[in-house]
Amino acid sequence: MIPSTLAFFTPQSGGSPNANEIDSLYKITLAVAAVIFILVEGALVYALFRFRARKGAVPAQIRGNTRLEVSWTVGAALILVGLAVLTFAKLGSIQDPANSGPGGAAVASDGSRLYASAQRRLPPNGKSLNIQVIGRQYIWQYFYPGANEPDGLGAPYSYEEMVVPTNTTVTLDIQSSDVVHSWWVPQLGGKFQAVPGYHSYTWFKALKPGIYRGQCALICGRGHARMIATVRAVPPPQFEAWLANQKKQIAQANAAAEAARKKLAGQTGAGQVENP
Repeated sequence: MIPSTLAFFTPQSGGSPNANEIDSLYKITLAVAAVIFILVEGALVYALFRFRARKGAVPAQIRGNTRLEVSWTVGAALILVGLAVLTFAKLGSIQDPANSGPGGAAVASDGSRLYASAQRRLPPNGKSLNIQVIGRQYIWQYFYPGANEPDGLGAPYSYEEMVVPTNTTVTLDIQSSDVVHSWWVPQLGGKFQAVPGYHSYTWFKALKPGIYRGQCALICGRGHARMIATVRAVPPPQFEAWLANQKKQIAQANAAAEAARKKLAGQTGAGQVENP
């Protein structure tokens, strides 16, 4: 009963190590705040009862208590410093991606096109599965590595649902094609804005297979409520099969489009298509 009640007041977690670190930091801060709240409210209730007005009684005229005032000021400062130190101690494990696990997908070993910077962080071994997240009114699009052309054309992609391998570090490059959106799947970490002309970076590592649900967390227009984000974590072999199928479908679609273009170019008469 208590864990389920506590979960109501704390962030979702359990899907990725960084989400778990955020959750643990939040719970520690919540516990400290709860103790302070109980002590302050308890002292207030005690004072209201102990020093309530009584008939014929003359209350003591107290002008101040320097020792008490210094004590609670120093105590509050120490609590703030302690929470700040704890936050900075955990910040690295929240921001910095960890290496993929031994059972991660082999595709994560290709880190040749990735780079680290003050904004984009990579795992210690520099290897991750990098996925581009593009927010559009009102749907999320995901581009995967494996383009056929050097300029990135032909990369496999999906809409709305991101499919990832379990136990594999996934780094995200978040962008927007129109207005400001916010990509957030609570069980996999914090929320990040998708801003036109700007790149935001985050990461997660799905520890077990499952469906992780989220949504655009920033009002972006009339279709905002329908702009859901879903991450489906599957075992690495299943992910590799899915990715190969996406590539196959793109190749088939490109071949069909090329055949249609040749057919249109060869038409004469009323159906002729003129190229500019």
